[in-house]
Amino acid sequence: MASDLQHRDDEEVRSWSGDFDPLSDPDERRVLFAALDSYRQYRRTAHMNTTHRRRQAFYALPSSHWQMLAEPPFSILDNFNRVDDAIDVNADIADAILATGLAAFGLPANPDAEEPRQYWHDTATSSDVNKAHSTIRQFYRDWSSEGKAEREVCVEPVVRDLQDEFRERLASGEEMRVLVPGAGLGRLVFEVCQAGFAAEGNEISYHQLLASSWVLNHTAGPRHHALYPFALHFSNLLSREQQLRKVMIPDTHPGVAMIEAQTNQTPFGTMGMSAADFVVLYKNPSNKEAFDAVATVFFIDTAPNLIRYIETIRHCLKPNGVWVNVGPLLWHFEDGSNRSHREGERDDHQGIGEPGNVELTEDEVFCLVERMGFCIEKRQQVDDRPMCGYIQDPQSMLQPLYKPSRWLARKKSQ
Repeated sequence: MASDLQHRDDEEVRSWSGDFDPLSDPDERRVLFAALDSYRQYRRTAHMNTTHRRRQAFYALPSSHWQMLAEPPFSILDNFNRVDDAIDVNADIADAILATGLAAFGLPANPDAEEPRQYWHDTATSSDVNKAHSTIRQFYRDWSSEGKAEREVCVEPVVRDLQDEFRERLASGEEMRVLVPGAGLGRLVFEVCQAGFAAEGNEISYHQLLASSWVLNHTAGPRHHALYPFALHFSNLLSREQQLRKVMIPDTHPGVAMIEAQTNQTPFGTMGMSAADFVVLYKNPSNKEAFDAVATVFFIDTAPNLIRYIETIRHCLKPNGVWVNVGPLLWHFEDGSNRSHREGERDDHQGIGEPGNVELTEDEVFCLVERMGFCIEKRQQVDDRPMCGYIQDPQSMLQPLYKPSRWLARKKSQ
């Protein structure tokens, strides 16, 4: 399944489907429908879980207490109303993602209950809805000017390393293919493409794929869509203005950037997106030595078994190809619950749902990468690493920060 920055609307159904139609597979269809439904439920669940229950708790206070807090300078009830307005603005983005997703897959907005294959309403679990909420918030990190501080630590160094490695070959007109696993909302893929590379993103989450398709292909213009990334959070606040901070997305509009590049005759590569388990798709013989570089950002710690990821990266890299990595080691399966992103997958599945998991230290990761056919040529020392948050409110009283590892490894020639 692939999505292209430059495709026309009438091509989108075909580009999303590719060689595999998720609607033809019951498990895939269920996961896709749950993601679509989670965006449909965003408005209702955000109001219910954010302001409705807080109003109930507020009115449960002694009447003299809530009456005091309802008046200035507190005006708590007025703030609930302002949060509701912010939720509706965010929900407009969720609705837009849903509309483009339904159109892409040829699904009706109001499915007939008598046609179960088309019936996607009320299929989302609370976990699915939470993923929709976090994905909407992620636009702050990936597609707002205010999120640039996080991207400066994670995205820009990767693009610089790729440019340093391939500048002469790009200048000669050679196509350089870069694979971006765990592409998320597509910002790194876009930046790599804008630098002149043929970028291919890979993502397993339909929540992320639906949202990235919207922002890359369907946004109305730069800074056209309002977002309140922190409106649903009530803790560690210095002020209500902080909670209700508005940002505009996208800070850079992909379509406008492409037109400007053509006008200025500057390099602009191609971009595509695949929807699949990274290991399963890219261990395929058709992807053997297909890429000049692999760029991973906040990705390798999603592996229950990092060896599988390294095997796959080595498989799809050309001889002497480079692997650029930035990210922490927040192992996603540390609690031991190695459950697939796609529930219902077979036990013999050799991707993210494969049984078993292990957590490695950074030293062990370096050792493993070199043992499995790579030479680490650049490695940022711990004391030189800038810190960054992850969708972090810079004004919050709580600041969880990463000092992500950054390195470049080259595949050894046979």
